[in-house]
Amino acid sequence: MITVLVVDDHPVVRAGLRGMLANEPGIEVVGEASDADEAVSLTHGLSPAVVLMDLRMPGGGVQATARLSAEKPDSRVLVLTTYGTDDQILAAVEAGATGYLLKHADRADLLRAIRAAAAGETVLAPSVAARLTRHIRTPRRNVLSAREAEVLRLVGRGLSNPAIGAALFISESTVKTHLLRIFGKLEVDDRTAAVMTAVHRGLITIEE
Repeated sequence: MITVLVVDDHPVVRAGLRGMLANEPGIEVVGEASDADEAVSLTHGLSPAVVLMDLRMPGGGVQATARLSAEKPDSRVLVLTTYGTDDQILAAVEAGATGYLLKHADRADLLRAIRAAAAGETVLAPSVAARLTRHIRTPRRNVLSAREAEVLRLVGRGLSNPAIGAALFISESTVKTHLLRIFGKLEVDDRTAAVMTAVHRGLITIEE
């Protein structure tokens, strides 16, 4: 039995997904959450095989995905959202999402995605896969990903690598990897230069 937690801040959407999955053999909805904190708490309590995660909700779907990736890696996060911009897709994948579907996907695609995610397979909507492929084939210098910008903003606020890792629910080694990529993109050699260059180019702001 593939157990599923539905995470969305709209009750009608949660009810629709629960109804869609209710009579599907081998799949059981074990809970619903309406924000990031509730999603993390219920995942710890229920250990669902798959978490259907919306992105736009209180606490943030990307943030919840990052926490679950670090704390409950056996529960696969399958993003199911209305939004599909490059930054959102990259942020969700970097946070550890197993898959990314848009809400206009039909029932058959959703069911296939849930089963594939439960098996640990990567699941991407065709339009999402195309965007990721373009990004990989044509890397844009001097453009930071959403997670890289987030890391660099915290550097600019004086946080150490361990503190940044704790704030973003990622390991210190992952923070270092992000910084190395940032240095390469901005063509700098240290943290201070990276922050100054990014602020000067309008890539980040440092306000609290």
